[in-house]
Amino acid sequence: MAETRETDPRARVPQRVMTQLLAEKVVKGAQAKAKSLGIDMSVAVVDESGNLAYFVRGDNCGFHTAETARGKAVMAASFRRPTHEMLPSLQANPAFWAAIAGPLRLVPGGGGYPLTKDGVIIGGVGCGGGIGSEDEECAEAGAKAINS
Repeated sequence: MAETRETDPRARVPQRVMTQLLAEKVVKGAQAKAKSLGIDMSVAVVDESGNLAYFVRGDNCGFHTAETARGKAVMAASFRRPTHEMLPSLQANPAFWAAIAGPLRLVPGGGGYPLTKDGVIIGGVGCGGGIGSEDEECAEAGAKAINS
């Protein structure tokens, strides 16, 4: 007699735009850029709400890069722009940024890029482990791997 699977009584989870496959493409793009620069890089991908979807720590990156990469990804997704573009605002409004950075676990600075599909925000990528410009280059490469 064939066994049948009972219907799951729990509420269904909505189909997310940021899938594991998309997140892996972002990470591969960012890490390929890091390899071309000769550095290790930690890469975090979050969905449009800032929830972690994927993370890879670079082999020789410090433990703190898990949080810095995630914080940059959240910031890019939330404000829908590369994090390095927000540096003038960070400098001009330090009290505002200090008030929201902690509770939202944002990490100000370069290295975060928004992720889009058909011009709609679907998440963010954040990189940590290099110097600022290296983090930016890797995050941009990760974003370019899927952005449309």
